[in-house]
Amino acid sequence: MKRVLPSPVATVRTRVDITGVVQGVGFRPAVARIADARGVTGFVYNDSGSVHCEFEGADVDVDGAVEDIRRAPPPMARIDSIVRTVLAPTGAGDFRIIDSTPAGSGRTLVPPDIASCADCLREMRDPTDRRYRHPFITCTNCGPRYTVITDLPYDRPATTMAQFAMCARCAAEYRDPRDRRFHAQTIACPDCGPVLQWSGPDGDADPIGAAVAMIDTGGIVAVKGIGGYHLACRADSTTAIAELRRRKSRPAKPFAVMTPDLEAARGIAEISDASARLLSSAAAPIVLVPRSGAGVCSLVAPGLRDIGVMLAYSPIHHLLFERLGTTPLVMTSANAGGSPIVFRDGDLSWITGLADGVLSHDRPIHVACEDSVLTVDDRGATLPLRRSRGYAPLPVSVPVADGPVILATGGDLKTTFCLLGSDGHAHLSSHLGDMADPRTQSCFSATLEHLARMTDRRHGRIVCDMHPGYATTRWAQRRGGPISYVQHHHAHAMSLLAEHARLGSPMLAVTYDGTGYGPDGTIWGGEVLALSGACGFTRVGHLAPFALPGGDGAVHQPARIALDLLHRAGVRWDTDLPPVSAVGETGRHVLAQQIPRGIGCVATTSMGRLFDGVSSLLGVCQQVTYEGQAAIELEHFARAGGPGARAVDFEIRDGVMDPTPAIIGLVDGIRAGAAVPELAWAFHQAVIRATVAVAAERALAAAIPTIGLTGGVFANRLLLEGIRNGLADRGFEVLTHSVVPCNDGGLALGQAAVAAADRRSSTEGSGICASESPAR
Repeated sequence: MKRVLPSPVATVRTRVDITGVVQGVGFRPAVARIADARGVTGFVYNDSGSVHCEFEGADVDVDGAVEDIRRAPPPMARIDSIVRTVLAPTGAGDFRIIDSTPAGSGRTLVPPDIASCADCLREMRDPTDRRYRHPFITCTNCGPRYTVITDLPYDRPATTMAQFAMCARCAAEYRDPRDRRFHAQTIACPDCGPVLQWSGPDGDADPIGAAVAMIDTGGIVAVKGIGGYHLACRADSTTAIAELRRRKSRPAKPFAVMTPDLEAARGIAEISDASARLLSSAAAPIVLVPRSGAGVCSLVAPGLRDIGVMLAYSPIHHLLFERLGTTPLVMTSANAGGSPIVFRDGDLSWITGLADGVLSHDRPIHVACEDSVLTVDDRGATLPLRRSRGYAPLPVSVPVADGPVILATGGDLKTTFCLLGSDGHAHLSSHLGDMADPRTQSCFSATLEHLARMTDRRHGRIVCDMHPGYATTRWAQRRGGPISYVQHHHAHAMSLLAEHARLGSPMLAVTYDGTGYGPDGTIWGGEVLALSGACGFTRVGHLAPFALPGGDGAVHQPARIALDLLHRAGVRWDTDLPPVSAVGETGRHVLAQQIPRGIGCVATTSMGRLFDGVSSLLGVCQQVTYEGQAAIELEHFARAGGPGARAVDFEIRDGVMDPTPAIIGLVDGIRAGAAVPELAWAFHQAVIRATVAVAAERALAAAIPTIGLTGGVFANRLLLEGIRNGLADRGFEVLTHSVVPCNDGGLALGQAAVAAADRRSSTEGSGICASESPAR
């Protein structure tokens, strides 16, 4: 019998080009370790847009190396594409990481800032480790990224760490492929890294000790973190929190609370499994959870059951808690009301008088980044309320036609902007704040310049809101060039379709918020829109109009809205009703002249403003000091109500939801002595029933099987869950937000999506959906 010899192992060489979040996440060292484990040779390097590697070896080993990259990339990487190209073998004898090059087409995705990893924290707490209690410990799997990167490709000279020369031991770790800090651009140690500084009483020999002493005795300390300064004080001290509120002129807006770990968070709040996963994630956001009543004083979130909790996410935070124990801390952005967070040491004058001491350091923050805020619904699904640290500036995919880069400027509150390029990546900025403040406008421009540089996209077209009074609209007009004006609620609806990758699909959108400029020149906010085709919409339902006496003044004094609702319902303004007493005798006299004649009254269909008016009617909130306060407090009361409460209802005519019968029913309930939680629950259920009825009827009439819920009012989980479940029970597919906020923080994505759909429909010969003329 003839002997069959085994075939020789074929040697192959493959080039692999990888795009996505592939810089600043330890991708090159991970590839080197994979190559070593598989026994293949070659090299890996970055350019400005991708990671490129070449593998040479047995075909099974080369295939295995590529599959390892696909299946198990570094923890913080996000792969968008892997492209393989067959090359001729070269006989390379080793595998090398070679220097990055600025060449390449496009840019890689910029990674967000992430929390300290378990390995780094373990080292920081080990007295035998050379980084014991080092406030800037980090590795390729954790730490700042977005806020320290100044350019791409992501190498140390292109970060704010450039001024810190590595010591010999850090340099050795940096060059060792077996080390967790191999090519970690933020690598540092006590010998060569940034240093903490204390400004305040008790000297600065021990900055952490001085800060802890100040906090422990009831003081307020400004703490420089990853994306800016926080103001910190004990969350169990009524005196400290009252003083913080006085200094910030923030009488009622809730503060966020930080704990050292999940176990400590469970000691102050009810943490579901879904909330625990968010809290413990690398993004480390603020998560709204019900407080348990222990360890946190009521002044943290006056009148509310839910509190915002986050876990310590930077080494400095962990070092503070090492000495404070499990004492929870208030951690709120260091700023004055409405202004952006302070992040530059040179801007500390913005918060003069707010803190008793400053715990700072000499590592610059290149761009500000606020904490993200999320919550979860009854199904455990994530509901983002502010998308910032840990998430921004990661993009959302939006299909586009070729054309210039689109800049969408967003809204005036909870402002974010969006850059959308022809690659379909819609990059959203971090949360910037209230654009009415000139400092926020300056921060807007600086952040835009930074993100444009990081993504290599300079806008050729600007998209903004139709509202002529928005600072973002005026900013767009000052920039010049082509401008498109997008209706506010249309943008909300399109942001929902964009995050679900459903642009062009028909959807009935229920868009409830506080203020949006309508095409008819009135203030919309309780809208049912039918979206069909590429980008058009039709208003098929809405809340019945009512008035805002005194315009914006009614937003801060919701009793004015309540009196208008009572007038429309034919209910006398007797002083047994809370809003009547709230405006006082002089106010009643003025409003009695104003409301019947419509003098100084702004017409609106806003669901948010209706909630404000009902909050006043029930005596829940008569003075609004932060956005959404009256409605948020009304939801808090409603959650204490529950099934079995008396029923009130809207009247529905041709898609118009008239709250008049509900207002009359609530007045009857007040005069019958019904409890406020019972009436608040009844009102919520009335809104749910009316919305489900109108949305279902209009969707069936238009043969649209999908209904979306969007707009800031849907931060109200009681409302969101009730309407979603009611529509789902009727057989509809219901879309809600899980990627971008339902509020104006997601508006820019919708504006960009409208412009992208407009561009796509224009190439197909369809109509236009964004006005090319100035807003009225």
